Amino acid sequence: MFNSLSDRLTDTFRNLKRKGTLSETDVNKTVRDIRMALLDADVALPVVKQFTGAVRERALGAEVSKALNPGQQVVKIVNEELVGILGGQTRRLNLAKNPPTVIMLAGLQGSGKTTLAGKLGYWLKEQGHAPVLVAADLQRPNAVTQLQVVGERAGVPVFAPERGNVFGHDAALESGEGTRSFGDPIDVAVDGVAHARDKGHDVVIIDTAGRLAVDVDLMRQAHDIRMETNADEVLFVIDAMIGQAAVETAKAFADGVGITGSVLTKLDGDARGGAALSVATVTGEPILFASTGEQVKDFEIFHPDRMASRILDMGDVLTLIEQAEKAFDAAQSREMARKFLAEEDFTFTDFLEQMQAIKKMGSLKQMLGMMPGMQQMRAQLDALDDKEFDRVEAMVRSMTPFERAHPKQINGSRRARIAKGSGVSPSEVNQLLERFGQAQKMMRQMRKGGGMPGMPGMPGLGGGAGKGKGRPPQRKKGKSGNPAKRAEQERLAAQKAEESRGNALGSAFGMPGAPGEGQEQDLSNLKLPAGFDKFLKDK
Repeated sequence: MFNSLSDRLTDTFRNLKRKGTLSETDVNKTVRDIRMALLDADVALPVVKQFTGAVRERALGAEVSKALNPGQQVVKIVNEELVGILGGQTRRLNLAKNPPTVIMLAGLQGSGKTTLAGKLGYWLKEQGHAPVLVAADLQRPNAVTQLQVVGERAGVPVFAPERGNVFGHDAALESGEGTRSFGDPIDVAVDGVAHARDKGHDVVIIDTAGRLAVDVDLMRQAHDIRMETNADEVLFVIDAMIGQAAVETAKAFADGVGITGSVLTKLDGDARGGAALSVATVTGEPILFASTGEQVKDFEIFHPDRMASRILDMGDVLTLIEQAEKAFDAAQSREMARKFLAEEDFTFTDFLEQMQAIKKMGSLKQMLGMMPGMQQMRAQLDALDDKEFDRVEAMVRSMTPFERAHPKQINGSRRARIAKGSGVSPSEVNQLLERFGQAQKMMRQMRKGGGMPGMPGMPGLGGGAGKGKGRPPQRKKGKSGNPAKRAEQERLAAQKAEESRGNALGSAFGMPGAPGEGQEQDLSNLKLPAGFDKFLKDK
């Protein structure tokens, strides 16, 4: 979504960081480049003026002039101001003290309200709630049917007492059904809340009708539904690909209906993304959620600080961690740790389990895009084929259980059979086996002292006792024949080994050394990634 904006800002900051000091001319040029980048991304003009004005004022102040690295300080200022226009703090749903909580979705036709209702219902169900979807969009042809299909995919029940506009108005007239009433959306919404209360649903999600453009009837109907159902949340669903028009529509809904927040859809598209950067400031209400794909699970809480980090190519490691925690089974992780410590070889069965977990996390491109600095490798990311996972999985599934556990026993005839069974060439099977052998070798080296940063027995990377490259082997000093001297030598050797283990453990966590017995380690200077302290508190 923000590729173009991210590229331009990254280029601007790359030139800025090379300067030891910043003059007023440098600041003005940087602010001008940021302004052009935001305008090109279709950000609303009032938001651009507010943003660049705040950045320029802070960049010309003592905050930057006294900094050891002025360029990085300006990047920090831009990041903080970007978080501000995206809404500041992460905002959660306001749940009613006395269930059910009523959530009303509003927006223009085509913004993705119906699909989003299913995604929100699925997300709430995963959080332990019992949601129900209410089909109050009786105007758009087959909107009720679509919501029922979406609800079925999400595993969420749908309350739909009215069929709505099944054929479309013109078709209804031609078939003689032009006088048939499509039902009253307000009555359906009110009955939906009563149904939820009777059936024990603690959250009601009302899918309302939209229009191609804002009009009086749309606003009146949305306002009446809100008042009659006493909605706890009114979420404006905004298509992030529309641009300036979406911002104007959001303002109209904020004034006419009174929204409590926004939800961004189609955030995985290739549009410029100005709506996402404008809607929170223009409406004065935060963005709560973002839809990031076509699947029902492609839905996430909107974190302004994490989104700002993505735009500035600083990555989003916290979201990646959260996705990994959901995807990787705790029992499988423990089993992998046991195998590692027991020096058992990594097998294709283990590899298949890991692949399944990674696929649960979503698109590989999206995951890699959350890593810091990956925007500079966009060409490689775009060339990445997610279907490679399917080809590899097909090859592994074409192996027998014996072959998965003993890959070295896969000879030429077995490789030909695997290739034929998975629909690939024998050379692709050979490449897979070669890469897998390298992975096994790497894991053995990690266990025996070959290259894991900061772990004991791993030379040249923060602590270890192996032989470094180019270093002559040290002669082992013989033990003394004197019993007293030999005992002293053994005591000193044991003490040195204990200190070495402590230092290695300390360096593994970025500390100069582990504390001795009876001492306390000072962690006051230990720096965690931005927002990680909040992540730990949540856990």
